Formats: sequence, structure tokens, C-alpha cells
Amino acid sequence: MYRIRLFAIRHSRSFEWIYKRVEKVMIALDPVLRKIGYDRVERPIAFVEKCVKTVLFDCKMCGQCVLSSTGMSCPMNCPKQLRNGPCGGVRPGGYCEVIPEMKCVWALAWDGASRMKGGAQIATVLPPVERNLEGSSSWLRVSREKAAHLREAREKRRTAIADAFPGARKNEPSAAPLAEEPARAQKGAK
Repeated sequence: MYRIRLFAIRHSRSFEWIYKRVEKVMIALDPVLRKIGYDRVERPIAFVEKCVKTVLFDCKMCGQCVLSSTGMSCPMNCPKQLRNGPCGGVRPGGYCEVIPEMKCVWALAWDGASRMKGGAQIATVLPPVERNLEGSSSWLRVSREKAAHLREAREKRRTAIADAFPGARKNEPSAAPLAEEPARAQKGAK
């Protein structure tokens, strides 16, 4: 597993590209997934996610995947499970203080992030892990949230004028009669 994890970090830019495509597909499937029910598809999607991410990233299925902001190095592989950078005990050469034969997860994260287009996200402070999400699909949760934001944005654009002029319908009914044609326009038609 460790060798495959190192491979994923070395090729973090490719995995970033793949993840963005998978995310777009998941967002596009939102209407179908809502119709089926997110609760119904949670287990099968979490199973597929676990299979893929366990092999590639030694994923612990925390339910709050941050691989895209940690250079494809899962911080849950840290013996201390630190989510925001290395501890003070990193050994020379970037090795872990707890497991000396393993490279520090965060040293690997910086290496992977330096290869990614969105690598600057590594500087973002991450919230603590919510243990109640363990075992759930982060792919499904993130795509559902992004799809909901897109729906809200579309709805806001659609109702922007009505929101800006709430009294407009009272003053000008939507079925107002058309104005009469000017006399010059009627002469030109003959």
C-alpha cells in the first residue's frame, strides 16, 4: 500500500485532473441521484469510493476527504491524524517521529501539492474531523453540496429582477395591453 500511496503523490496532478472529471459527472448526475434518493445510493457509492481510495491513497474513509488540498496524501495516515500540517517531531529527511521508516504524511503532502494546479489549497486551515461522518461517501457529500449551490445560483439569477422590484407586479400587471401603433407606422405598411 505504501508504494502505491507514494505513486499517487508523485502523480498528484493526474489524480487531481481525474477527480475534477469525476466530480463533474457526480454533479451532472444530481437530478437522477435526487430522484433515486441520496440515502439509497450512499452505501453503494461509499463502497466504490472505499475500494478505489483504499488502494490508491490508503484511505481511512473519514467522510471528509481533503486529498485535493493535501497533495493526494491522506492526513488520516498520520499516526497522530493531524489535519493541518506536521507535528514538531519530523525526523531528518522528512521521516515520521512515530513510525521512523515512513515519510511524514505532511512532507509528502507538500511534495504532492507542489505538483498540482490547485496546490495552494494546502495553506488552507482545515476543520477538525467530524467522527460521525466516518464511513460515508465524501464524493457524494461534496457533489451534492456543489449541485445545491449551483441550483441556488440558478434560482437567484432567475428571480433577481423580481427580487429587486418586489412591487412591480402590483403596479404593472404582466398582461398589460399593447400600446396603439403610431399613425406613421400604419401609413408605411400600406
